[in-house]
Amino acid sequence: MRFGILSTAGIALESVVPAIQRSEHTAFALASRDGSRAERVAREHDIPRAYGSYEALLADEDVDAVYNPLPNALHAEWTKRAADHGKDVLCEKPLTGDATAARELFDYCAERDVTLMEAFMYRFHPRTERAVDVVERELGTVTSVDTAFSFRLDDEGDIRLDPDLAGGSVMDVGCYAVNAVRLFLGEPRRVSAVTVDDRNAGVDTAMAAVFEHDDATARVASGFDRAQSQYYRVETEDGWLQADPAFGTDPTESVTLEWHVDGRTVVEEFEPVDHYRVQVEAFADSVDAGEEPRITRGETLGNMRVIDAIYESAASGAAVTVTEEGDDE
Repeated sequence: MRFGILSTAGIALESVVPAIQRSEHTAFALASRDGSRAERVAREHDIPRAYGSYEALLADEDVDAVYNPLPNALHAEWTKRAADHGKDVLCEKPLTGDATAARELFDYCAERDVTLMEAFMYRFHPRTERAVDVVERELGTVTSVDTAFSFRLDDEGDIRLDPDLAGGSVMDVGCYAVNAVRLFLGEPRRVSAVTVDDRNAGVDTAMAAVFEHDDATARVASGFDRAQSQYYRVETEDGWLQADPAFGTDPTESVTLEWHVDGRTVVEEFEPVDHYRVQVEAFADSVDAGEEPRITRGETLGNMRVIDAIYESAASGAAVTVTEEGDDE
């Protein structure tokens, strides 16, 4: 599969382009709003073609699929334009600014018979898959999940602090924590959340929330003003499981999964894995097979509904009921 890369975003150049190049697929074209920058970056990263506009890249008939790492507020627009050109799209998380826009985007792509997948790379790491297996097979009923993703964002001009670009800690890193809760507990019934904008940026710079499930609870946090922290801990009636760091792991370093049951503690080590590469390969395989991607429409819409509830609860000061939609599968 020949990928076109929309923009010179850091995550594209540092993580996804190298991952594509390590796979059997090709980082074939790169676009920037600055043509000279596109050419320079393409040369530096051994990308054959460079374009001075996103539309020009999309018009290239040799491009099979698009990786969209644009700012959150631009995901829907340029994913739709890619779909108009018949390109399948791997789009960075969060897919859109809210669940309604995400649902509309999936419908738009389906009408044009193109595959759309939200890029949650940590879900493709063997440790994440093993964590789910341990909880399901080795541990008892889950009673709670505690998860957080935070770091210190020092650049006051960073796009993640721009409300017009759908910035904020929830959208940037909190979405991972939300996803982890849903991975182990499914959909929450109610969400109670608070957010803080301690930089007067117009976006949340910190969030804390409690999710209520039928027989369990979860605590979720995200932030731009804290030391690096990214973990999930699953408590069960007979033990626990934890991963730390949990989400943005270095593909060149091994990671561990620790769990405890029946008085014994197990530490499993996983060799270095480039979960971005595994994600790219899984996306391409689903396109080739004509099958729904592993991160499904229902998975993405479920995550967006909970994010919507976080913001609604924080704005209202009250708990918000999360309602599932019948057309989300």
